[in-house]
Amino acid sequence: MSAHHLDHPLQPGDHAPNFVLNAISREGTVALDDFRGRLPLLVGLFRGLMCPFCRRHVAAMAQFNPVLREKGVESLAVVNTPVERARLYFQYHPIPGLLAASDPERASHRAFGLPLIEVTEDETDWPKKLGIDLVKTMRVDRPGELPRPMDPVSAGDLLSEKDGYEMSEADQQVRVPGHLQLVGHFLLDRDGVVRWSFTEVEDEGENLCQALNSEELMSAASQIAH
Repeated sequence: MSAHHLDHPLQPGDHAPNFVLNAISREGTVALDDFRGRLPLLVGLFRGLMCPFCRRHVAAMAQFNPVLREKGVESLAVVNTPVERARLYFQYHPIPGLLAASDPERASHRAFGLPLIEVTEDETDWPKKLGIDLVKTMRVDRPGELPRPMDPVSAGDLLSEKDGYEMSEADQQVRVPGHLQLVGHFLLDRDGVVRWSFTEVEDEGENLCQALNSEELMSAASQIAH
């Protein structure tokens, strides 16, 4: 991984830097340069699998994957979870056909300009600091899973309890106390240029823990496919 580092997320028109990570869904490594010059690629950069929203984002990518492949677009999900822990999780929660990689150091997130923000009690300086007081005014809506729109903390606690996910030592090792890694999706064309993105950084944090708009994604994919 290069030392490339941004203070804002990559935007449409930006060239994505290469990264090389341990693959989860197969042996060996996976690199962005594996796709450059060959295929468009949807890259999802997520928190560790201890995050209930990210577990759902990865599962959604697995659902999108067959449709995107029909358009000639490949997909790669990256999680902060150490590779062996992630492989164990996906044995019980399969993501058939979806390529996944482990990045416990969050190097890919930094390279794509996704910040690790400080969580405070009541001070927000977006996207460097986020106050819990502001988080409690936000709402996440997951019909069928949540009884009503809830703030991200309460929603996350309820979803984790529902999932029965047990934190392991490997999960604890990659946590950064008092901080939150922001996440996002980036759609790259076959030359590795960003053509569309959806991240938690935009809109002053209103995208925090939110699912992307699948129609918007598919429309963008159709424009760069084949």
